[in-house]
Amino acid sequence: MSAPQPPRRSPLTRFLAVVERVGNALPHPATLFLVAALAVVLLSAIVAGLGLSVAHPATGKPIEPVNLLSVEGLHRMIKGLVGNFTNFAPLGTVLVAMLGIGVAEGSGLISAALKVLVLSAPRRLLTFAIVFAGVMSNTGGEVGYVLLLPLSATIFLAVGRHPIAGLAAAFAGVSGGYSANLLLGTIDPLLAGLTQEAAQLVDPGYLVNPAANYYFMAVSTFLIATVGTAVTEWVVVPRLGTYAGAERAQAIEPLTVAERRGLRFAITAALLSAAVVLAGLVPDAGFLRDRETGDVLHSPFLSGIVAFIFGGGAVLGIAYGVGAGTIRSDVDVMRSMGKSMETMGHYLVLVFFAAQFVAWFNWTNLGVIVAVEGAQVLKASGLGAIPLMVGFVLLSATINLAMGSASAKWAIMAPVFVPMFMLLGYTPELTQAAYRIGDSVTNVVSPMMSYFALIIAFVQRYDSRAGLGTLVATMLPYTVAFLVAWLLLLFVWMVAGWPVGPGAGLYLQP
Repeated sequence: MSAPQPPRRSPLTRFLAVVERVGNALPHPATLFLVAALAVVLLSAIVAGLGLSVAHPATGKPIEPVNLLSVEGLHRMIKGLVGNFTNFAPLGTVLVAMLGIGVAEGSGLISAALKVLVLSAPRRLLTFAIVFAGVMSNTGGEVGYVLLLPLSATIFLAVGRHPIAGLAAAFAGVSGGYSANLLLGTIDPLLAGLTQEAAQLVDPGYLVNPAANYYFMAVSTFLIATVGTAVTEWVVVPRLGTYAGAERAQAIEPLTVAERRGLRFAITAALLSAAVVLAGLVPDAGFLRDRETGDVLHSPFLSGIVAFIFGGGAVLGIAYGVGAGTIRSDVDVMRSMGKSMETMGHYLVLVFFAAQFVAWFNWTNLGVIVAVEGAQVLKASGLGAIPLMVGFVLLSATINLAMGSASAKWAIMAPVFVPMFMLLGYTPELTQAAYRIGDSVTNVVSPMMSYFALIIAFVQRYDSRAGLGTLVATMLPYTVAFLVAWLLLLFVWMVAGWPVGPGAGLYLQP
């Protein structure tokens, strides 16, 4: 009797398996960043030797490549080695946030909250809730990366599903849906300011408000949550199969008397903390608002959200620990913080080399040159309205693989595309909305994304053999699905002629 044949794999599954094998055949991620950094040094010398340069679209001044393979370049790399590492934006954010989260985890608060979530939430809505929460977490900046991703993996493992699938769903919402949200965040006024400056090159009186893309992005929130759920359930979960790693799920049992008391203490602390925050934000002269303008979007609350993540984790964790009896002295609190740092060693190694690569790449001006040249090619294409916007989205998505900062890319691209599209009859707000689509969809497959090293470290907790290829192969379906769905939404939006935000139509009046 012949042995049963294994089930045939779909073309997509076979393709992603090839992507994973090729990616995992690459060196260790830290080594890969080192090799890429050295390649940047060599490439900077080649491009500088060829004398290539571009004109800055706003000032007209030449942008020339900086040769790092020189005495001056060597000196700069030597002197900047430590600063590149210590000033790497996500480093301090992650470490500080993890200290507070470590207290919440060490006290048992996260475990107890997990029990409540798993026992009360409908299983069929769990994936949608995770992706949706990821999208909404963008308002809080880094909270999605440092809290929601590992928590989602833990939740999936607790309900008997593959933890990497839960992590992928959260990552898709946090990073792939970066521009979508029901609330305004710090990125909205930042991009609007750059768009306004570019628009005033054509119309000196043109104003762009921070809510310029709100209608489009609010609808996009539910689109991304739905598409992300579908990709997770139909592609990622079947591909990953049954989890057989070393991590074991915590037993989901009813809360004990001590746990219930701890949660009551934590809820009380949360309500008191929320009251303090609201007292600082709701009044026009609230102490958490901007002192000069009274603005909330530019307030210390949003710009310093990591401090609130740290404080919230610590306060709620201590409150729970006191109520549940798991924290009896300050020693227990400090021990929990120390334990959370023990898991960050691998991340620190990755960040050291990633920080050098990102800094050296920025110093060379290669990313700026690529962005400007790509913009000029699209400008000269002569495409119609919708094809032009689709091409612009694709260009933004491609450039996002080389330049991770949304504001840095837009500072270069806006002075080219905003005036060009205005002269063709399209509003700056529409151009900005199209840019934000491209800026989001490739985040989850771009090693240039600041938190990519952290995500790899999270994945390796559940699969020690996982590497860059594992993460890219897992997230690539989200990129493709988000890109297609968002382009279809943009197409429908333009055909219907709906405004992308308050007072922000699609077409300019003659």
